[in-house]
Amino acid sequence: MRQRSIPLAVVSGPIRATNGGGLKASDSFFAGELWGRMAKASVDARTKGGFSFDLYQRNEMLLKKGLQLPKFRKTGTTIVGLVFQDGVILGADTRATEGPIVADKNCEKIHYIAPNIYCCGAGTAADTEAVTDMISSQLQLHRYATGRESRVVTALTLLKSHLFGYQGHVSAALVLGGVDVTGPHLHTVYPHGSADTLPFATMGSGSLAAMAVFESKFREGLTKDEGIKLVSEAICSGIFNDLGSGSNVDVCVITKGQTEYLRNHQLPNPRTYTSTRGYNFTKGHTEVLTTKVTPLKSKKQAAEVDAMEE
Repeated sequence: MRQRSIPLAVVSGPIRATNGGGLKASDSFFAGELWGRMAKASVDARTKGGFSFDLYQRNEMLLKKGLQLPKFRKTGTTIVGLVFQDGVILGADTRATEGPIVADKNCEKIHYIAPNIYCCGAGTAADTEAVTDMISSQLQLHRYATGRESRVVTALTLLKSHLFGYQGHVSAALVLGGVDVTGPHLHTVYPHGSADTLPFATMGSGSLAAMAVFESKFREGLTKDEGIKLVSEAICSGIFNDLGSGSNVDVCVITKGQTEYLRNHQLPNPRTYTSTRGYNFTKGHTEVLTTKVTPLKSKKQAAEVDAMEE
């Protein structure tokens, strides 16, 4: 580990009295003691900052003692984005999962960053919402201070810096898109802090199926309607080929000075059965695997009553 050096004033030879207010001979003991303390401080001083591995060491200690650490739960999402001739189009599915359980069928994965910038989030729902809300508030304060429109590269830099500091422990994989004074921009931000700039991008567990659609049908200069259709098709590909993605399709179209949020733009999996009186299944619809009948035995207790004497 690097040490921080402290400049020392080294006095060589005997200390002589001077008329200029220098050290006297009687002060030699105190000068020597001061030099010793400063030398010790230079050795003990350590560079502060950097990463703390205290929790990592704690987890290793607990693992050696036989405690099983919790496992990561697989998260499922399909988020996409592309650049068309007038701006950027973002898309996402609406299924939130908790392990094998569908926790929410119609959640929102396209988050507001600025009036001209939106962000799709994949990973842990709490992390994506917290990170995007934090960056959104910082950009709002920046607009108040400067009186200017937020730039996409500013949001990208803030997201990268925040995620890199946590080394992937903040589970937020993002597709950032927006239009500013320099034109349309589309970026992907990974949980470890790296980023890419692409004409079309996909992330999440359904990203492979969505990327297959983009690579086969994307072209430069798409119109707005063509872009919305292609984004919707890519999201549907993730919905039907990935168990972690599902439900509906959300689309966000960002152009110069205008944003159009199409909530539930498509419903590829509508519910076919609804009941106004609740669930009422007739007998025989549920398969009976085993049957066990326990008869109830009636117990008779005879009570003897002595005759009363007259």
